Amino acid sequence: MASNMEVFCEILIAILLPPLGVCLKRGCCTVEFLICLVLTILGYIPGIIYALYVIVFQNREGETPDYSTPLNSA
Repeated sequence: MASNMEVFCEILIAILLPPLGVCLKRGCCTVEFLICLVLTILGYIPGIIYALYVIVFQNREGETPDYSTPLNSA
């Protein structure tokens, strides 16, 4: 799980350069990065909004729920 300072730095980078924040979080050759790059080219504010969405609201690595386990183990 990411620390609060790490998330703060990611958000700060996403506000300054939205594609860079997404690149550091998801990688350079991902759909999220390309969408953020296009949105930032079309307008700075949409790029920031999408970058914040990717960083804050999408599932983080290691925090994905495991749907393969049964609900009742009895």
